[in-house]
Amino acid sequence: MWADSDDVDEYESLPTDKVSTYLMAGAMAGIGEHCVMYPVDSVKTRMQSLKPNPEATYRNIFDAFYKIIRYEGLWRPVRGINAVAAGAGPAHALYFACYEKIKKRLAHGSSGNNSLRNGLAGATATIFHDAIMNPAEVVKQRMQVYGSPYCTVSSCVKDVMWREGPRAFYRSYPTQLVMNIPFHALHFATYECMQELMNEHREYNPLTHGASGAVAGGIAAAATTPLDVCKTLLNTQEDGAVAHRHRLVRGLVDSIRTVYEMQGFAGFFRGLPARVVFQMPATAIAWSVYEFFKYTIAQNRAVGGGGGGGVDTAYLSPADIHSTLRVRTIAMAASADKKS
Repeated sequence: MWADSDDVDEYESLPTDKVSTYLMAGAMAGIGEHCVMYPVDSVKTRMQSLKPNPEATYRNIFDAFYKIIRYEGLWRPVRGINAVAAGAGPAHALYFACYEKIKKRLAHGSSGNNSLRNGLAGATATIFHDAIMNPAEVVKQRMQVYGSPYCTVSSCVKDVMWREGPRAFYRSYPTQLVMNIPFHALHFATYECMQELMNEHREYNPLTHGASGAVAGGIAAAATTPLDVCKTLLNTQEDGAVAHRHRLVRGLVDSIRTVYEMQGFAGFFRGLPARVVFQMPATAIAWSVYEFFKYTIAQNRAVGGGGGGGVDTAYLSPADIHSTLRVRTIAMAASADKKS
């Protein structure tokens, strides 16, 4: 359902200041983004391997899917999806809530798009997002790699904890931040600029939300691929890299040195097509789902009066809500005419 420009309550003026709105919309967006695109994420992890097994060498994304499904089973590309779903819900709920609140706080009541403000809000929100998401990323990527001994999340968590200790779940956290702060700063700034171009009146428009998210995600993903390769190495601690260094890879500088020594400059762009193919639809889904739930929840509260005394809107669609809002507006106008 697209919002008409003549609707009484425009999308951006809806009562969405409640943190719970952003939390609920963000959680749905995060789960939808990561789960729908998870098979492509599995391929990206495989293609970023610095010294892959000869049986796990892929020419492109389609070749990877073909070989994984044929030789490892139909469900192999989604192994570990429950780990990322468990982390993505709370991580993205906090992420979007922080972004919206920080953006409004920095605006100080001013209107209009400000790329610096949007980028700063996105970068700050990333710190909280990654603190929750990092352990899930470690478990997910350990289960995605070729020859992974882990079939369940619990077995992976227990084994990593026993072998490497709790520090293993945050070994890549600094690298994740170094990557994601510029990623999300660029991501949010690009999204807001695209919205200014495609959706000047900031109405609820699924096409522009999806298109803006795809462009923003693709640009940000391509720009930060070298750091993503380093993050994957730190998370997976692949056998070839550990054997090369004769120990675990310990941090960002160590991972940069390892990637360069094993693959040269080109190694920092391993899996670039898969990363972009993953991020473009993933961010399109995330923004589309987020804006939909933000819009629907806000409309429900507008119709229901934000609490008691309102219409029970638990099962109302956006179209029903618009109709109800129009009826109420006509009634209010008629009442005002009578009083005058």
